[in-house]
Amino acid sequence: MNTRKVARVVTGIRTEDGAGVKLTRVIGHDDVKDFDPFLMLDAFDSRNPDDYTAGFPWHPHRGIETVTYLISGNIEHGDSLGNQGCISDGSCQWMTAGGGIIHREMPKPSQHMLGAQLWINLPKKDKMTAPAYNDIRTEAIAKVAEDGVRIAVVSGEYKGVRASMQGDFVKTTYLDVELESGREWTLETPPENTVFLYIVLGSLRIDGVSHENRRAVLFGRGERICVTAGEKGARFLLFSGKPLGEPVAWAGPIVMNTREELAQAFRELDDGTFARGCGTAHGNE
Repeated sequence: MNTRKVARVVTGIRTEDGAGVKLTRVIGHDDVKDFDPFLMLDAFDSRNPDDYTAGFPWHPHRGIETVTYLISGNIEHGDSLGNQGCISDGSCQWMTAGGGIIHREMPKPSQHMLGAQLWINLPKKDKMTAPAYNDIRTEAIAKVAEDGVRIAVVSGEYKGVRASMQGDFVKTTYLDVELESGREWTLETPPENTVFLYIVLGSLRIDGVSHENRRAVLFGRGERICVTAGEKGARFLLFSGKPLGEPVAWAGPIVMNTREELAQAFRELDDGTFARGCGTAHGNE
């Protein structure tokens, strides 16, 4: 079986977004081609509420899905579909912006805000699908325990254990993996998929090279990955999905295929027709 080699290592950039939330932008505009179908990954890691409680007030999205996963912390959500929700330790929000949604995400003070938000591109044929929201509680996220390994299956599946979410438009494997010190771990992956991980805590040794936390590791093509935890163990988020191979036109919170589609979205924002239409909400899954 062909083991994937490391193709890129990305060190996240400290920045601010929303109303002044301090975060690490792990991947973004400059990484679209390499990380397709994944557009952006923002990581949150703070014990100071002043870093994040200003939050992300009302703002629009179109053409993407956002997946917010908290290892620890608390975030309130509201949107133009009328949904109101709150996720906390080990929970997830999966929002399909589709043809248009306006929402807010407001973190609340906690001992440790630790987690990430992933943007997944929608295929061209699904860009204007009806918006939807899924609130996935920690008890609904499948857990797997092995010798020296603990895994939360946020989406997709792991060794036959299926998550409640699979990804309706882009089949996505999203795993929260904890490894004890020195533990080796392998995962078989579809050879055509883009596969990368983000090291939240500790370090990983891959191909004989040590990679510290707050770094993303993108793997080349292959059928499996193999990593080993460092002396203090490791916790990382792993993502796998099939590339779309489509044009990307991206401006702020809107991601479409052409500049004309972007212009249309902003015209609709100006005239108040952006988020009209139906959508669906699913709570406490």
